[in-house]
Amino acid sequence: MRNRIATHLLLFVLSACSVSTANAADRQLSFGVVPQRSVILTAQYWNPILKYLEKKSGVPLVLKVEKTAPEHSRQVGLGRYDLVYTNHFFTKANARAGYRVVARPAGPAITGEIVVPEGSPIARLEDLAGREVGFPSPAAFVAYAVPLDVLTRKGIRVKPVFAGNQEGIMAQLKAGRVAAAGVNSQVMQSYANREGWRYRSVWQSPEYLNLPIAVHPRVAAGTAAAIVDALVNMSHDPEGVQILEKAGALIGQQPPYGFVPASNREYRNQWEFFKQTVVPESR
Repeated sequence: MRNRIATHLLLFVLSACSVSTANAADRQLSFGVVPQRSVILTAQYWNPILKYLEKKSGVPLVLKVEKTAPEHSRQVGLGRYDLVYTNHFFTKANARAGYRVVARPAGPAITGEIVVPEGSPIARLEDLAGREVGFPSPAAFVAYAVPLDVLTRKGIRVKPVFAGNQEGIMAQLKAGRVAAAGVNSQVMQSYANREGWRYRSVWQSPEYLNLPIAVHPRVAAGTAAAIVDALVNMSHDPEGVQILEKAGALIGQQPPYGFVPASNREYRNQWEFFKQTVVPESR
């Protein structure tokens, strides 16, 4: 009798485990996107792409966008997202989350820039001493850490002003509320194209690869592979191309569209930057 009861209990446990595993495989995976633009514009860009990936890979995906980049960075450090489109896991504080790069946008590398309105009298970095300079947030990489690093090394003290996201500080620069702004070169160009506004760069960083798509260690290898395969093949599928073109037009993005495979190794210069920078990490 005891053996029979033990057998039934074992079968019950195994059955429960099977159901639990199946539910885990079917659950939505979170896709965290760094808030470079407004939440609405970010959703309009990414939701059609995620819907396409879900259709092709069979993996349910849900977009997660925080109101601010520092909050996004905190969530990255805690490993709260299953997949991310961000570079915030390169910092020493967030590296322990263990995200692994799997893909990146197909376009050219990006740079950090310090830009001014086209008609501004500011011509060099030294002209910014004591002036208000705008940045998206203390958590931004090429738009804050990289330009502030060079300003600090040159001994040029500025008054930082933060706007919460990339396009927020660009709007403040356009309105004349700050003398200059630290920006992501690609986001700046897209914003200017969309707004019909002209600007000028007074400093530009070395090139860095654009924000990667990375996967948390808890995501099964087969699941991650299915998503990456759908993502990379998107630019070769007429349906995918149409979605990418519409998304690009929405934000003023220039071709090429789509994504290519990538790895941690390709982002080595970003890991190295955070080992050497004189800018304190924002937490």
